[in-house]
Amino acid sequence: MMHEVPMRYVKANQVGIVTFVLLSFFLNQPLLLGLLWIIQVAGLASAGKLNLFVRIAKLILKGTGTETQAAELQRFNNVLAVLFLTLALASTAFGWDIAAYAFSIMLLAAASAALLGYCVGCTVYFWYKQLRAGRKIGRI
Repeated sequence: MMHEVPMRYVKANQVGIVTFVLLSFFLNQPLLLGLLWIIQVAGLASAGKLNLFVRIAKLILKGTGTETQAAELQRFNNVLAVLFLTLALASTAFGWDIAAYAFSIMLLAAASAALLGYCVGCTVYFWYKQLRAGRKIGRI
């Protein structure tokens, strides 16, 4: 049986990502990206149980929605988020501001697109699985 994650928790995490990245831009505060990195790593290490955004959603969103996402896919998307945050924070540490903004904007774009219904990480995951299976990836 495949483990599933309620979409309300997936969406809560996406809203948290978008909010923190936008706040880091508007407040010119890269430390907010560091806090977001901690939230995402804690969630990744605990299968979502210690993700602050999911914990808040569990308190607030008591809906009975049936839409879910495979936990494996959610984990893959969280790994991508942590990767982009790590690259943004490392770029900031080296004083590479343009690269830091680029990685932050890529994360913001992916999370925003997911909130609007298109999952970039899902597409990357599909390509990854196709490559691992030894299949050619055609044009989109």
